[in-house]
Amino acid sequence: ETLETLIKQAENYTSILFCNTYRNMALEAAALVQEFFTDVGLYLFGADVNPEEFVNRFFDSLFPLVYNHLINPGVTDSSLEYSECIRMARRDVSPFDNIPKRVMGQMGRSLLPSRTFLQALNLGIEVINTTDYLHFSKECSRALLKMQYCPHCQGLTLSKPCMGYCLNVMRGCLAHMAELNPHWHAYIRSLEELSDAMHGTYDVEHVLLNFHLLVNDAVIQAHLNGQKLLEEVNKMCGRPVRTSTQSPRCSFDQSKEKHGMKTTTRNSEETLANRRKEFINSLRLYRSFYGGLADQLCANELAAADGLPCWNGEDIVKRYFMWSVKTYWLHQPCFLFPNLKGINSVLTLSHNL
Repeated sequence: ETLETLIKQAENYTSILFCNTYRNMALEAAALVQEFFTDVGLYLFGADVNPEEFVNRFFDSLFPLVYNHLINPGVTDSSLEYSECIRMARRDVSPFDNIPKRVMGQMGRSLLPSRTFLQALNLGIEVINTTDYLHFSKECSRALLKMQYCPHCQGLTLSKPCMGYCLNVMRGCLAHMAELNPHWHAYIRSLEELSDAMHGTYDVEHVLLNFHLLVNDAVIQAHLNGQKLLEEVNKMCGRPVRTSTQSPRCSFDQSKEKHGMKTTTRNSEETLANRRKEFINSLRLYRSFYGGLADQLCANELAAADGLPCWNGEDIVKRYFMWSVKTYWLHQPCFLFPNLKGINSVLTLSHNL
């Protein structure tokens, strides 16, 4: 959502530039600006579009507007065929000097890391969603049932399992989750490194919000070299066949202008870089999530607090000595009563885990 807002702000900045400075071509430029930032969004969110292609397409289409309104102006309009010839001539006559290449470089360097960052976030969401639904083995289900409900057979309905007992059972049940931990840790470290690298020319916020300045420089450059460009275009495309028409004026919505210009005075903590930093800092707290999941569940929910009497799998005791998980799963089976509510509770616990 932050990136979508950023793209819209950058689009508004560019539209405002044409409205305020190049009003005669503003309405015609609006479609080009909208198409360009639509492509930016598509690329950032994973579509198969090429930044080099949409940057070139933008400046190719901008040149006929600049030519007709600034280099060879008048209250007239050239034919579509002539405009297409000017568009095709842009890369040969280089009206904007090296600015399209600069834009291409900046877009390539800044959009790719942001695109990768979003893809990485989607991967993280996929991992979390996948591990949200666990399928326990039969042995694990029996061990959970014994730990949670066998004390009920002795009338000990308020008892909780001992911490060591709980850890044995839960670590056994979640052993396959713990195997994810080094990969999850590496994933978060990679996100940190990618986020740290997204500054300067790799800062998509800086590049997008300053795009309109490069567009303005490009138009000025073409205007300054107008006479030379006029001669070159005449050689390549001939002289235009013109028909009298009134150039449409800018009709940019002033409310959009105010919305777009609002970002120049926003607080520093609202920047995309700071939002990303806050997110990474919060994610660091969970770098060992899968490795410590059993311990967290026992400490926060399932096990008795230290010093309190607890259920050791057979009886209520004051102190518990840790055995292996296998011991509890394979020995001392208890009598399980047909309590559907208890069964449903175990299934709910399994789902939550």
